[in-house]
Amino acid sequence: MCFFCAGEAQVIPLWPNGAPGFENRRHEPELARDYWVRHINNPSITAFFPSPATATGTAVVICPGGGHRELVFNAEGVDPARYFNRLGVAAFALKYRLAREEGSPYTIDNAREDAQRAVRLVRSHAREWGLDPHRIGIMGFSAGGELTSMVAFGPTVGNPNATDPIDRVSCRPDFLIEIYPGPLRTPESVPTNAPPAFFLGAMDDTGPAQTITGMVEKYRQAGVPVEVHLFAKGSHAFNMGYRSKLATIKNWPQRLTDWLADNNLLNPSVPAPGTK
Repeated sequence: MCFFCAGEAQVIPLWPNGAPGFENRRHEPELARDYWVRHINNPSITAFFPSPATATGTAVVICPGGGHRELVFNAEGVDPARYFNRLGVAAFALKYRLAREEGSPYTIDNAREDAQRAVRLVRSHAREWGLDPHRIGIMGFSAGGELTSMVAFGPTVGNPNATDPIDRVSCRPDFLIEIYPGPLRTPESVPTNAPPAFFLGAMDDTGPAQTITGMVEKYRQAGVPVEVHLFAKGSHAFNMGYRSKLATIKNWPQRLTDWLADNNLLNPSVPAPGTK
């Protein structure tokens, strides 16, 4: 395995023997068509590492959207991962179990467990992968944005008595990025120790716009740093903006780049693997 080869993706199952309680399904193949992936029975992260020469030590777990029926994996998983790599940030695109896919045996809580496990897995390998364990964030699009809130505002402390050492690690993200997030399980309030957050969407995407404005007010009340961008137009599912004709949407990743830079997340933090 070449975990540190820039541009090469490596698929890493979240659990070596399959998801707890569903181990017998781990060999069932995924279905992939056009832009989507479905039938995920062995949840995983696909790791994308930047060049060691530009690596910052910052890492992001990316949760694609798809309404919990499918995953828009290329446009909301691979594309953002490549974007982060260009900034020197390691990225891990998550394939989580889908509660609303027809015939699915899974629940939203299973998807939440997958996202929590992904953060724990990355943090547990921080030293090995040249990452700063205190600069591991989570990003979500649409339904994936719902998962990021579930991780950030749910139980995050690891279980010190767990037999699996990964489960002993905290899953608290150090920063939070939500792009046109859905409304599911947003917290009633934001604690004063919440991770700093970046929210982005379009005003003509009514549901996510309401989710974002509600979260921003909760952040304001908690006194936690938050940045928000609500563009006049853009609708839903504009992904990384590459296909849009709107200048604001096409260039929205620059707003995120600026925020990452202003929060010192693009400055080198720890040595790249194999360096001093």
